[in-house]
Amino acid sequence: MNRRPPPRRIISGQAVHARRSMGQNFLQDEELARWIAAQIEPQQADLIIEPGPGLGAMSAPLIEYGRPLLLIEKDHELAPALIERYAQLSHVQVQHEDATRVDLRPFYARGEVRVVGNLPYSVGGEILRHLLTPPTPVRRAVFMLQKEVCERLAARCGEDAYGALSVLVQRDWDVELLRIVPPEAFKPRPKVDSAVVRLSPRNPHSLPVCDRRNFERLVRLGFGQRRKQLKNLLPDPPAGWAALAEALGHPPTMRAEELSLEKWVQLTRIYEGRDQADCGQRGDELFDVVNQANEVIAQKPRAEVHAQGLLHRAVHVFVLNRRGEIYLQLRSHLKDVSPLKWDSSAAGHLDVGESYAACAIRETHEELGLRIEHTELGAALPAGSHTDHEFVELHLTHSDGPMRPKPEEVSAGEWFAPDLIEAWIAARPQDFARGFVACFKAWRKANPPSAAIIP
Repeated sequence: MNRRPPPRRIISGQAVHARRSMGQNFLQDEELARWIAAQIEPQQADLIIEPGPGLGAMSAPLIEYGRPLLLIEKDHELAPALIERYAQLSHVQVQHEDATRVDLRPFYARGEVRVVGNLPYSVGGEILRHLLTPPTPVRRAVFMLQKEVCERLAARCGEDAYGALSVLVQRDWDVELLRIVPPEAFKPRPKVDSAVVRLSPRNPHSLPVCDRRNFERLVRLGFGQRRKQLKNLLPDPPAGWAALAEALGHPPTMRAEELSLEKWVQLTRIYEGRDQADCGQRGDELFDVVNQANEVIAQKPRAEVHAQGLLHRAVHVFVLNRRGEIYLQLRSHLKDVSPLKWDSSAAGHLDVGESYAACAIRETHEELGLRIEHTELGAALPAGSHTDHEFVELHLTHSDGPMRPKPEEVSAGEWFAPDLIEAWIAARPQDFARGFVACFKAWRKANPPSAAIIP
């Protein structure tokens, strides 16, 4: 029996097949492509990323906005043709790479990063997971995927499509299902409908904190066998199942799909023993207040020290891995100073009578869950506005992790090469806590950079 050849497209004179193994279905509806492109509000983006541009149907309307555009194409036939087609457009770059593996870290220096794309059915979930799992530079995303997947992404508790994917994604993103797309919009035609979803970062204040790994583990266990009651799937909670059910306001026979996102967060907090509301840092914590010679002259509460700009002491810690990268933390939204700014691996104020070295070891454990025995002094900085009126010692230690950041202290963390950090600071100093910038510059003087390039 003769098989029909796969559908072909001609790009720059080259015959290109739609690869079934890659889940390719090329969008051919120009009006739909223009509408989808508009949903990320490209005019407000500092960088637009389109994974899997294929034949460029979505790229064409994106190019018209004149904003920097990065096309990431894995297909070895499509990528060279796209490179040739857009070679004369200075604001368009084509990257021949797998969108599930592309390094996102250089994109932080670009500012407002937005992603839009018609994702291949075969790897759409992997691309979404890679681009949107925190920490990520992406600030808005619009994707076209299988209708079933989009419905699961956007489903709320009580809806048929609600499941583990809904809970895990909505923990970090507000998801909107924008429209359904019929097979006729593509060539070759898929056998199922598609849909378009828009994802925007969730307000971190909208949910109490919990350990991300614990949350994901419990959600996956709970939805692993949907017909079973949760008490038969989850570990025994600290105070017993009856107490947990009562705290959640559900019967002991509850199943996973009966719990809303908020209830899943509450359940995780119960397992973690978090029985108090998030309150951030205590304003009555005592600090040593010092004079211009860094000599202790008094003890004052944290709130008073910060409100009056009194001189005090703090330590910063750089944790470096075997590749020479520095682990940076994204400060929690609960921090009273520089919330949601990138900072040193660990940082904190000295307790009354505490040494800098002891503080460095303590803060590294409290913030990152990393136990270290010693550090080395990297720099000593005088107090000033550049350090938020702190006499700072920078301490260095080496570890490859793993890190278990304390969610009250750290929102997320990532390893960055020093050259990349330097380029990022030069492009967007507002992304960082001031104390970190001062420490990094002091450390960098003793560790000169190689060529730092922003892509």
